[in-house]
Amino acid sequence: MKRKEEKMEVRRGSDNIFYDFDHADGELCHLKCRLAAEIIGVLDDNGWSVRQAQKETAFDAGDFSRIRNADFKGITLDKMVRMLEKLNLRMKPKFEKISGHSRRRTRTNAHVSG
Repeated sequence: MKRKEEKMEVRRGSDNIFYDFDHADGELCHLKCRLAAEIIGVLDDNGWSVRQAQKETAFDAGDFSRIRNADFKGITLDKMVRMLEKLNLRMKPKFEKISGHSRRRTRTNAHVSG
């Protein structure tokens, strides 16, 4: 049986999957994911469990566990920034205007330095 070949359109994304799929809080979700990746990276680099991270930062182990599982309910951006500060990382936001999109938005790139 011969397979019918279909033409597929390939589009370049915006580097924010939430935005690309028109998620209502796309920018917020993207930023939280980027901050979570930095937090998880520090824990992994230090070989810390969530309990050890709690001892080192005084933030609840449950918060670290939720971040590891990408469950951001109850985890605010300001809490994540404070966690990064306790982990000796500082966030430097960079904003750039996006043109050519149907909705008016400003894209946010968060850079974390340590």
